[in-house]
Amino acid sequence: MIINRLNQLYKPKRMLYYIEASGEDIQSFYKGMIPPAVEKYADCFGVYDYPGVFYVRHLQKEVIGIEFRCNDPRVDYPTELKSLELEESFFYSIEIDDDTEINLPFVRNIFEEIAGEDDAHRPYSDLSMEDAPEIIAVFHDYSKFRILHKWKLYNDRAIHVMKDEYDWFQKEELYKLAFTDHITGNYNWNHLEAFLEVPGDRKINDYAFAHFDIKQFRVINEAYGHIAANKVLSNIVKAMKESDFVYASARCHNDNFAMLLRDMPEQELKQKLQELFERNSVLEEDLCYKIYFKCGVVPMRRAMLLGNRVADAAKMAQALCTDKKGTEIVFYTDKMHDDLSWRNFIKAYVETAIEQDEFVVYLQPKFDIGTEKIKGAEALVRWNYKNKELLPPYRFIPYFEQDATIDKIDDLVLKKICETMCRWKREGKPLYPVSVNLSRMRMNDENLIDKLTDVVDSYGVDHQLIDFELTESASYDNMERMLFVLKKLRERGFKISMDDFGTGYSSLSLLTQMPIDTLKIDKSFVDKIAGDAKRNEDIILLRHIINLAKELGFVCLAEGAESRVQIDRLRDLGCEIIQGYYYSKPIPIAEYEETYL
Repeated sequence: MIINRLNQLYKPKRMLYYIEASGEDIQSFYKGMIPPAVEKYADCFGVYDYPGVFYVRHLQKEVIGIEFRCNDPRVDYPTELKSLELEESFFYSIEIDDDTEINLPFVRNIFEEIAGEDDAHRPYSDLSMEDAPEIIAVFHDYSKFRILHKWKLYNDRAIHVMKDEYDWFQKEELYKLAFTDHITGNYNWNHLEAFLEVPGDRKINDYAFAHFDIKQFRVINEAYGHIAANKVLSNIVKAMKESDFVYASARCHNDNFAMLLRDMPEQELKQKLQELFERNSVLEEDLCYKIYFKCGVVPMRRAMLLGNRVADAAKMAQALCTDKKGTEIVFYTDKMHDDLSWRNFIKAYVETAIEQDEFVVYLQPKFDIGTEKIKGAEALVRWNYKNKELLPPYRFIPYFEQDATIDKIDDLVLKKICETMCRWKREGKPLYPVSVNLSRMRMNDENLIDKLTDVVDSYGVDHQLIDFELTESASYDNMERMLFVLKKLRERGFKISMDDFGTGYSSLSLLTQMPIDTLKIDKSFVDKIAGDAKRNEDIILLRHIINLAKELGFVCLAEGAESRVQIDRLRDLGCEIIQGYYYSKPIPIAEYEETYL
């Protein structure tokens, strides 16, 4: 039987409303059947907990009831139930499986064992078990029993904190509160930060830095209890203190730790960290449960240059640990540093860039593979950075997709395309559909559909001439919302394309639900159908994709065709539209207009 030691908690003076309960009633409650007379109050305003079985000492029996706040005119109290007032109390809370047979001696034995192991010492107060508690309560929560046993408060230090009574604290106690972690007894981040600011005070000339946490630590806390979880934290602290390559360490918060490390070659340092983590990979309460870590390491040179900001870099490297299984160690690189600096700069500068009209729209033509005549174009954004350098999308789009900035770029491109098409219409030029990107980051915008429609309508552009492209990977952020947005846009007459098909994780069942007009086959498929990279298996797969698209009623477009051999092969396979450098690279709007209109 696993006993999950949840927490210690406080309940104020309160009213217990209850019904008399037979032994059969109690057993039915333990099986999940709550008497209707009590259950109907479970979610009422002013209740402190859920319906439960209460062992009330002065009643000398068990009752089924629910606790309410006292004397609140807003509360609809259960006048048909019996009631009694309960004094303010502290409780120790545990959780066990609901297939356990519950009785008072059993509960008492559990808590006596707990009291022998855990003195319930807390940062600002201490609790001890009451020998003859007035209240023991049992609640049934999702196949678990949650049991509350009354404990008594002693050594209340919290009152001195609340009243700002500085003189009550000894200097040593204040130092511990400021610079140590009360759970593990190790130093905290405040203490380690001093090492980062003046490492020479402890004769540390140089160092590497690591920041790590425990994967799925919440599972340990919830499944095995905070006592087991705290033991894991303490074991990690012990391992760090015993490691000869660790200058100083800290438990920063929750399951986050940091270390100043002796500098050594990367592979050697990685090996030492792996050994440290391996020593702490087994949960004592369940030897089958494997503990894994994710760790970001900043090498010596970059650590020294970053100084007391080194933790930001380590956390960035740590964030690249994405596997759910296995311990991961990622080293911070100069490229990460450059990317971070660039990202922060362009996020700060983007508003100025928009105001100064630095973002330029290029068009890449699309051609009918049979007639080799123009069928439309895709709008692609370039950044004329400070009018000095033309930046391709990969230099800024991934960073803008991390926040709402991408919305502004998408809207800017759409407005420029609509403004251009409005002019072409006014000048009597032929109009072909233009596709524009619809970022996955925008799917949850409740006003997205109206915003896009308003932009197009403000320029008087026919909805049929605007094709919104959604990348395949976008399909899985929120499928239900994504399908809703695309259907509504299509109902308003807009065209919809799925871009980069084959590079994400599309399911065929989702493809049948997608309200799209065009399926765009990614360049990676086109590259494999001609030349030295040609494989018969790739050609078979591409043929089936094209046939599937046609049977589902989609137009099939291939991206990235760069040779006549590829064009001819795609035509033989049944592809209808081509977009690629063989016909044209992305070109400025003026050049597109002059060449194709």
